[in-house]
Amino acid sequence: MTNDDNPRPLQGRVAVVTGASRGAGRGCAVELGAAGATVYVTGRSTRAQPAQSYSQLLGLSELATLPGNIDDTGDEVTRAGGRGIAVRCDHTQDDEVAALFARVQREQGRIDLLVNNAWGGHETFDGVFNAPFWEHPLAHWDSMIDRGVRNHLLASRRAAPLMVRQGHGLIVTTTFWDRGHYLRGNLFYDLAKAGMTRLAFGIAEELRPHGVASVAVSPGWMRTEFVLAGHHTDEAHWHERPALARTESPRYLGRAVAALAADAQVMRRSGQVLRVGDLAQDYGFTDVDGRRVPAFEMDEASP
Repeated sequence: MTNDDNPRPLQGRVAVVTGASRGAGRGCAVELGAAGATVYVTGRSTRAQPAQSYSQLLGLSELATLPGNIDDTGDEVTRAGGRGIAVRCDHTQDDEVAALFARVQREQGRIDLLVNNAWGGHETFDGVFNAPFWEHPLAHWDSMIDRGVRNHLLASRRAAPLMVRQGHGLIVTTTFWDRGHYLRGNLFYDLAKAGMTRLAFGIAEELRPHGVASVAVSPGWMRTEFVLAGHHTDEAHWHERPALARTESPRYLGRAVAALAADAQVMRRSGQVLRVGDLAQDYGFTDVDGRRVPAFEMDEASP
């Protein structure tokens, strides 16, 4: 499947992308805009006031300021061909999440797609990924579960009644999954991503009778702003870093989400965990550089 015959397959559709200031969320929002959607771009970082909880990661990345904000992403969505609407929302706060979806319903009268991407795990990242679980700080539980998995649940439970009422919709949960292999060296991260994957499955089971789909989508190693900074490069020069050879842009994930949202038969995939590289083969899209990056697999995966 390609969108060559219909360059705006999501024209008239309404999407909410959470955690869209940067990285995966920004990639999803922009590609949905390129497909013609109206996209509510949400997160805590605005042009006037960046989120305040990333100081540790900024130091590790040697960045003076936090990259990205919802205002810039919203503008990029509009430039891409859609309509970007930036809404500041702390996705740990149910009242703010409720107000967000009430606003979408009030302004648009519908919601076709929710992309759950708000993620607190970066807030406690200390530069150590691979270590025994007893050496990782317990703060990772708070950032990855309470401000990760829970964020996805809060948004889903506000979007679901609206989708049930209209009899259609799609909830996409961004995750990481490599055929069920354990992410050795980071139990907290493994638990969080497994929780998100199971959350997407459970939501699918409960929404199936109502014609609403739910899937988990797993990108590979993305060249986010923080990854590029950590390798002292940028999107224009990443190919000069051999260590980044297996990476993909966040917009590769975005193209996967846009393809799913445009698929009239997406209910057939409901409840599944889908890898971006596999979806690229199925739907016929490529990354922004023209490559069809294979689905990411860990080098030393263990069952």
